[in-house]
Amino acid sequence: MTRRTRRNHSPAFKAKVALAAIKGDKTLAELAQQYDVHPNQITSWKAQLVNAAAGVFGSGSAKEATTPVDLKALHAKIGELALENDFLAGALGKAGLLSAKR
Repeated sequence: MTRRTRRNHSPAFKAKVALAAIKGDKTLAELAQQYDVHPNQITSWKAQLVNAAAGVFGSGSAKEATTPVDLKALHAKIGELALENDFLAGALGKAGLLSAKR
């Protein structure tokens, strides 16, 4: 008996199979044979779809809830910190406390 290699199904395929299971036109055994997937896997995908369905009709997407990032301010901060590092490395090198090059 040969082992089947592990298959990774796309989200679109999972949604199609789960929607077919929710419709109820065919039994789980028929769907499993049609899509070549174990019936327990179809049941799992169906449960995931039902649990996540409320998010589709939510009050907004998750992307809108996050605050926008100001890239100019971040780049300015990076430049400021790099300038401070260079200055401090030079000052410590001149004082002989720490080698400027590591």
